[in-house]
Amino acid sequence: MRIRFKPWARAELEASSFYIDNPEEYKGKWKKVFGNDNPICLELGCGKGGFISKLASENLNVNYIAIDMVDAMLGLAKRNIEKEYNEKNIPIKNIIITRFDIERILLILNDTDKIDRIYINFCNPWPRGKHRKKRLTHIRQLEKYKQFLKQDGEIYFKTDDDGLFNDSLLYFEQAGLKVIDKTFDLANTENFWNNIETEHEKMFKEQGIKIKAAIVKKT
Repeated sequence: MRIRFKPWARAELEASSFYIDNPEEYKGKWKKVFGNDNPICLELGCGKGGFISKLASENLNVNYIAIDMVDAMLGLAKRNIEKEYNEKNIPIKNIIITRFDIERILLILNDTDKIDRIYINFCNPWPRGKHRKKRLTHIRQLEKYKQFLKQDGEIYFKTDDDGLFNDSLLYFEQAGLKVIDKTFDLANTENFWNNIETEHEKMFKEQGIKIKAAIVKKT
C-alpha cells in the first residue's frame, strides 16, 4: 500500500515510549522488554495500526510486537494506538512498534522469544511468478517463522486475494504446518474467530470481495 511521506512521523516515532528503532538489539530478549512473562504475539505488516491498536487494547494480558517498513505507516499506527488507549483510559504498556524488513526477521527474533501467534493481514499478494518468494506466507518465510513460533503456536491469516490464499494453503502444508480451520467467506462464517476488521478489509467488503482466512498451527 502506497502512502504519502509524513514529515512528522520520524520525530514522533523517535519520541515515542513504545517505538523501538533498533530491534536487532532485543533478539531473544523480548520478554525483558515487556517486563513480564505474558504471551507475545506478532503482527507482520501493521500498516496504519487499526487492527493492532484494537487487539492490543482489548487484551492487556498479552504483549504485541507490530512491524512495518515505512515510517509514515508507523507514524499513523502510533497515533491510532494512542487514540485507542486514550479513549479507554489505559496506559500503553503491552505493545511495541518497530521498523524492520520482515524478510530479515530472524535478525530480531529467535526460539527464546517463543512467539505465541503471528497475524498476517492483507499482505502484498505478489501475483507474478518471479515475485512470489516475497510473499509473507511463502514457504521460505514460513520456515523462518517456525524458528521463533512456539510449539502449538498459531498463524492467523487474512486476505482478499484468491490466488494468494490458495497458494498459501499449499505453503502451510509444505512447511509442515497444520491448517486448523479455513474459510472462503469470513463475514458469513460464524464463530470462526473474534474478528477485528482492518482498513483494507472494510474497503474490500464494500466492494463485494469475500475475505478468506485461515488458522494455522505449528504442531
